[in-house]
Amino acid sequence: MTSSWGRRLIASLVAALVVVLVVHAAMIAAFYVGSLAGSSAPSGALIVAVSNYFSLTSVIAFVLLWVAGFVGAFDRWWTALIAGVLAAVLAPAVGTILTATSGGSPFSGDLIAAVLGTLLGINLLYAVAVTALTPTFGRWLFRVVEGTRSRFETDRKVALVRIPAGNLAEGLVTHIDREPVDAELADAQWDAYVAALSEAGWQTVEVTSADTLADSVFVEDTAVVFGDTAVITLPGAESRRAEVVGTEAALRAQGLRLERIEAPGTLDGGDVLKVGSTVYVGRGGRTNAEGIRQLRALVAPLGYTVVAVPITKALHLKTAVTALPDGTVIGYEPIVDEPRVFERFLPVPEAHGTAVVVLSDDTVLMSSSAPQSVALVEDLGYTVIQVDISEFEKLEGCVTCLSIRIR
Repeated sequence: MTSSWGRRLIASLVAALVVVLVVHAAMIAAFYVGSLAGSSAPSGALIVAVSNYFSLTSVIAFVLLWVAGFVGAFDRWWTALIAGVLAAVLAPAVGTILTATSGGSPFSGDLIAAVLGTLLGINLLYAVAVTALTPTFGRWLFRVVEGTRSRFETDRKVALVRIPAGNLAEGLVTHIDREPVDAELADAQWDAYVAALSEAGWQTVEVTSADTLADSVFVEDTAVVFGDTAVITLPGAESRRAEVVGTEAALRAQGLRLERIEAPGTLDGGDVLKVGSTVYVGRGGRTNAEGIRQLRALVAPLGYTVVAVPITKALHLKTAVTALPDGTVIGYEPIVDEPRVFERFLPVPEAHGTAVVVLSDDTVLMSSSAPQSVALVEDLGYTVIQVDISEFEKLEGCVTCLSIRIR
């Protein structure tokens, strides 16, 4: 937590400082250019005078934006806009009042009226600039600095995983018959899955174990990552909602900015399939319409388009379909409600062959229980790393369910 708050402090400081410096410089430039149209040539004295006039205003604006950023105003564009408007109005007003009273002018109704008049006059351009820059450039810069590790370490590949719970066999099943689960074999398969990710160049980070939460090994359902932003889900199954606590802590430790789905919305990460800037979201038993609406509102400012997909024949969207590195969606047609919704759809011959974890541009991870599907993907020119996850497949799990990938 300390490092997270430290990053937020630094990010808000940098964003506030740069916004104020840009606006301050813009004011000097605006008055300088304006003087070029006047009768006399601009001089250095003009630059100094303009800078001095806005100096106190800029200091106040910096403090206001710094505090606003630190308390979370830059987390959403609309709260950043509110912060920008408040700073744009308060900083020039307070700065002008302090300058006037320090020069001997009495604090009175006439002074307040005169100050309000400057907001429609000499201070108007300053206020407009702060209002415009804060929710746009300022918020963008804040997010870059707060998420420096994920923004600039482009070779960084992290996979969050969670060790199977002791009561794994009690996990929920919906669309298949319950089968006995071999807990010892499941542990061995999980170890092999984690090892496969590590050998493929991914740093594996364990989310704190939850030994009484049977489905907690399927960590993908608890969050969805979009660049340096993670959306904490609200699982559709009430028994799984406590799982998000550990995932949230792990994602915060990775330096990601966090958003969340709120009730009455529900969303399972297994229902979210990202293909480029398109986000397909399964509307089924675990994810409802309100959850999709909230996700759409959260990721649209990040440049993503959400497409809702009906799911009635499988637990999650990614039980039925996933995507290859080139964006081709693959799926087992008997459990895909509407394959025409996808731009490019390729059927695979086995139910367990629908899921791939994209490890790189030319390498994917697949279940060894779908040899024909593996052969099909290999024939498309991809390297396939196979893992045996049979015990998790008995609980409607697949290779994507067992990790959250951060790129």
